[in-house]
Amino acid sequence: MTTTAAPPPALRTPKRRRFAVDQKGWLFVAPFAIVFALVFLAPLAYSLYLSFFREQIVGGNAFVGLDNYFTAFTDTKLWDGFLRVLLFLIIQVPIMLVLALAAALAIDSARLHASGLYRIVIFLPYAVPAVVAVLMWGYIYGDQFGLAGNINDLFGAQVITPFVPEWMMVSIGNIVTWQFVGYNMLIFYSSLKTIPGELYEAASLDGAGTWRTIFSIKLPALRGSIVIATIFSIIGSFQLFNEPNILKPLAPNTITTFYTPNMYAYNLSFAGQQYNYAATVAIIMGLITAIVAYVVQLRGSRQEMR
Repeated sequence: MTTTAAPPPALRTPKRRRFAVDQKGWLFVAPFAIVFALVFLAPLAYSLYLSFFREQIVGGNAFVGLDNYFTAFTDTKLWDGFLRVLLFLIIQVPIMLVLALAAALAIDSARLHASGLYRIVIFLPYAVPAVVAVLMWGYIYGDQFGLAGNINDLFGAQVITPFVPEWMMVSIGNIVTWQFVGYNMLIFYSSLKTIPGELYEAASLDGAGTWRTIFSIKLPALRGSIVIATIFSIIGSFQLFNEPNILKPLAPNTITTFYTPNMYAYNLSFAGQQYNYAATVAIIMGLITAIVAYVVQLRGSRQEMR
């Protein structure tokens, strides 16, 4: 009788183990995932769904495919508002970020007395609710009752006219800059505080002055924060709504219902009852904002890797 020898342990085929899925992680993530799906994914999907339909006199809400998008691409009102916020972005965002960067560098320099007080004062406008801030500045801009009107009465001429078409975007840009300089300053200042002190000591031993330290140590360390602040500012510029919408009663001949794309979508939906086309405008602006923000992030990441 022959017997077959058992293979050595090293040659045995290992049995497949079934790994049990730990459900605890999913339980921790579930509250956020549910809220994220309800307040972000569901409205986005519903807006995309609405953009493929159109309310018609005959037939009711009918499927029209991409017709709403073709209409939007030839809509002069939409693109006039888009060019307006694009110009606002190109001019206002760099000015705001440069002011925030200068404030952060000044406070971090340790040459200011009561730097903590300066930090609070610069950040304080961001704590003011947006509606209150716009109403306050609207009163200051008033050429009939506000500070601008008092100055005009003093000189007997229209010296300051914030609500004329030529100066309206400048007036709005001043409000936005006043509100968000402190917010961006805090981002930059927090990043400056993460720079190791050894770098400053080495720069001092090498004879580096103040400006050399800023350009060789501080600004490179702030590159990531500058990219983040730029992306947030780009998103905020394309979403410009509160300031022109609140100032509209004070300047009805200057601020139209399509002054910005967000105002256009809002008035299409709530005043014109054109929900499908409003959803189309929102989807287009969301895609443009995402593409521009992604390009800025990609370019910033490449520069940081060099």
